[in-house]
Amino acid sequence: MTLPVLYSFRRCPYAMRGRLALAYAGISVELREILLKDKPQAMLDISPKGTVPVLQLPDGQIIDESIDVMHWALAQNDPDGWLLPEQELTAELIEQNDGPFKDALDRYKYHVRFPEHSREHYRALGEVFLQKLETLLEDTQGKGLLRDRDSLADLAIFPFIRQFANTDNQWFESAPYPLLQNWLGQHVQSELFARVMKKYPLWVPGQDALVVVWQ
Repeated sequence: MTLPVLYSFRRCPYAMRGRLALAYAGISVELREILLKDKPQAMLDISPKGTVPVLQLPDGQIIDESIDVMHWALAQNDPDGWLLPEQELTAELIEQNDGPFKDALDRYKYHVRFPEHSREHYRALGEVFLQKLETLLEDTQGKGLLRDRDSLADLAIFPFIRQFANTDNQWFESAPYPLLQNWLGQHVQSELFARVMKKYPLWVPGQDALVVVWQ
């Protein structure tokens, strides 16, 4: 194995953030696109928790947390300085995204599975985080969450805001978050996001390696 092997599922926001960092850092990978409902044994053998992304390095090291994949990629190459000196602020914001907000997002998106409350109730829980992001963007004139350009926080969080917005686009577009709407639109329409969202065939064990250089 001469390239890192990346197990990914195209639509998963955790996998998106891993691919974004790898593409940004210019790190080519052997891509293994999978279905979460049919996880390959080869992936489970190296990461039994069965979530994506999973990055297997040429030296055998396994990185199977999306933020760790991002940090590893940026340690190799960070041309625009995504890593901030204020690492604690970045970590706190991502923790809020991956914790309370993701919990509200799942209940909002799949509200029929959680009949204890209405869809609007779960959306309101998620709005607490949306409001925080809107306030952060006010401080940078809408350019970034923690400074006036992209940082790790922006790229780690926007795939989840995209998923929240897509749950009810009509509502999101009319919601009182103009800076957040514009921020999300810029990321979704970016050339980097287009590269990492390209469709690839599902990986089949034994097939020739699919090398992706993110171009």
